[in-house]
Amino acid sequence: MHDPGEEQPPAQPVHAVTLTERGPFIAPCCTCGWYGPARRSRPLARTEAAAHVTEHR
Repeated sequence: MHDPGEEQPPAQPVHAVTLTERGPFIAPCCTCGWYGPARRSRPLARTEAAAHVTEHR
């Protein structure tokens, strides 16, 4: 338990990335507000999204 007068540290944002299809492109977007460039290469978009999540653990 914490002391009621004690300040709580700010909550860390949850990083959950979704990939959105936009015509021939796919764009990663995170719940923290981050978004990556739209890519034609789906594997590259997935890799960038995974790197973002890993970076913020």
